Amino acid sequence: MGLQRYKQKRNFRATPEPKGKVVARKKRALMFVIQKHDATRLHYDFRLELEGVLKSWAVPKGIPTKKADKRLAMHVEDHPIDYGDFEGIIPEGNYGAGSVMVWDTGTWESVEDDSLQAMRDGKLKFVLHGKKLKGEWTLVRMRARSEASGKDEWLLIKSGEDVAPISAKKDDESVVSKRTMAQIAGQQMRTWQSDRATDSKKKSFKERIATAARSKTLAPETSEPEMSGRARRSARAIPGDGRQSRRARSDAPYLECPAETPKFVEPMKARLVDALPSQEKWLLELKHDGYRALAIKNGNSVELFSRNERKLTTSFPAIASAVEKISSDKFVIDGEIVALDESGHGSFQLLQNRERISDENTLVFYVFDLLNLHGRNIRELPLTQRRALLEPLLKEASEPIRFSVSLPGDPDIVLAEVKRLGLEGVIAKKADSKYEVGRRSGAWVKLKCVNEQEFVIGGYTPPKGSRDHFGALLVGYYDKGKLMFASKVGSGYTQATLRELFNQFKPLRRSDCPFVNLPTKRSGKFGQGVSASEMKTCTWVEPKLVAQVRFSEWTSDGGLRHPVFLGLREDKRADEVTREVLEAAPA
Repeated sequence: MGLQRYKQKRNFRATPEPKGKVVARKKRALMFVIQKHDATRLHYDFRLELEGVLKSWAVPKGIPTKKADKRLAMHVEDHPIDYGDFEGIIPEGNYGAGSVMVWDTGTWESVEDDSLQAMRDGKLKFVLHGKKLKGEWTLVRMRARSEASGKDEWLLIKSGEDVAPISAKKDDESVVSKRTMAQIAGQQMRTWQSDRATDSKKKSFKERIATAARSKTLAPETSEPEMSGRARRSARAIPGDGRQSRRARSDAPYLECPAETPKFVEPMKARLVDALPSQEKWLLELKHDGYRALAIKNGNSVELFSRNERKLTTSFPAIASAVEKISSDKFVIDGEIVALDESGHGSFQLLQNRERISDENTLVFYVFDLLNLHGRNIRELPLTQRRALLEPLLKEASEPIRFSVSLPGDPDIVLAEVKRLGLEGVIAKKADSKYEVGRRSGAWVKLKCVNEQEFVIGGYTPPKGSRDHFGALLVGYYDKGKLMFASKVGSGYTQATLRELFNQFKPLRRSDCPFVNLPTKRSGKFGQGVSASEMKTCTWVEPKLVAQVRFSEWTSDGGLRHPVFLGLREDKRADEVTREVLEAAPA
């Protein structure tokens, strides 16, 4: 194959990947390398030196370690020998953009007399001598150039004897630098920025969204409605000790608000809609993919709470510490705790595995509203005034606290740009809206670019093939107090996730099915139903755990198409999970 396709796919002025060349065979053992690659999807790139290049396969589900286990391996373009040392970031906009780790490396030898001919014939048996992997494997071609993928489909099979499975710690450690994937990704400046000053040559994606929206909108708007001089003074005014001017006091709108000790209140919620009425004045913000949280400071006391009043203070100590350092003694702020991936996008899966995060820039707290200021309840003030008071409060805040800026421009253009960037969606809020505790009134709405919501776990199917612990989760939602089955969810798990979930299920096991609408008459259009015979093999659990699931669409029979498990929701109760229904936007 040579390196022609490799070079055609890359702009070497924009990527640090080596250009390389075909290398003549020297009198030494042939090398192999396995690189963990977090691109569009996390996978492993398996490479064997042959013909002066690295013959390469993308293995989505990792390297098999048990005898006879098989993994799909997509044959991709040859890579240069120099690529075996590459570890780092492929910048956004380049082919294969994402983090690359040297997961394992060493030498290999063919069991066949003629390894090149064996590969051409479609069956290559070989032995690896790596730092993590040692033993025999076999590559077998299933079909050449499939129409679905446009690539040769092979199987990577564990032949010979079993090898010890790789621990979660080793799986996330480079054999070259000892860094984790998060640490490698941390090389790159996070692109999901707050309103802090940024390098003009490196715009955040929020800035790119705003630029795109402004360039396509005839009458661009500022991110927040223009404040009068009086309002600006109000935002700066704080209660003084008697030396403060009377005029400053009269200018500050919150001083007319009732006194209230900072306390938890149930957060205001957004209604899912299909479009925005054009006649309304909306403030747009990115929909963050994380944990909704209230931060409450009352003198020396600082607490973080989830939306259902679960304490998060000890779970996110860096955020609590940053809240404590904000100059005001009394306030309540509302926001979202987010884990940023190497592209600066919010990753719920990364948030679920936060104990493995070593890069301090990964976890951030985006703050978008202010409910109490200096011991006064300001929830009745219009949103624009609350945010005008919030912004200067956060001006001196340190990382990981960030002010969640509004996105200017036409909503349709903003949403299209958000969708193009692969982000979750947009939250739109009426500019004059009050903060309605615990309500989903329609003054705040959400428009999604991807389908994603919470589901209650009610059971699981037995494992098949090489999978351990369980096969698929059985999930549903509540409708009028009854738990309705929605779908099987069989993808999105790592070996560590399967083990951790399985351990959480053990004390929750029960003898009967918690879903009122099972069995289904058939397996469903996309095989997500559960028949009566299948139910006999399922394990049922108390409906206590809540899973975040991404899917392509609801099916006509009420199931999910292409569901993927993202993680457990620690911030939501099972009994509040209902099916999100798309509504017409409020007039």
